[in-house]
Amino acid sequence: MDRSLQEIGEDRSLLLVDDDESFVKRLARAMEKRGFAVETAESVSAGRAMATARPPAYAVIDLRLEDGNGLDVVETIRERRPDSRIVVLTGYGAIATAVAAVKIGATDYLSKPADANDVTAALLATGAELPPPPENPMSADRVRWEHIQRVYELCDRNVSETARRLNMHRRTLQRILAKRSPK
Repeated sequence: MDRSLQEIGEDRSLLLVDDDESFVKRLARAMEKRGFAVETAESVSAGRAMATARPPAYAVIDLRLEDGNGLDVVETIRERRPDSRIVVLTGYGAIATAVAAVKIGATDYLSKPADANDVTAALLATGAELPPPPENPMSADRVRWEHIQRVYELCDRNVSETARRLNMHRRTLQRILAKRSPK
């Protein structure tokens, strides 16, 4: 038997929930080649319905979906199948939400774009072994920008309150918020 199939275990059910149709199809094909039995959904409602009907052993869920928040799907899976291994995918500016997802019950989170090798490593990682460090980690400028975005969101997008909490001049903060995120 293939080593990866042994690591997956007997129940190889995998639920992929992402509203990027081409990404979800590509990832589904790659995960099937790795031995998973894949089901896909492109919305929170479809993901919750599938998780309720057939709680998966594994799940990969995007946080931001067109009809809501992927955390709702994480909660549904956790209620139906507490032993499920769930990886949450995050886009830009969603690191704080990813941490919240882990608190709710996700096993790990990955930043987009993530490839099938990253997803497989995160799904199959055990508590004792940490996944390898990312090939291209965020730059210090990007980490700073993410932190500013997080505080800004937590302050309900109030520039003055965010600037006060970050001990930063309001105009400086406005200039930072007006720029694109660093790479």
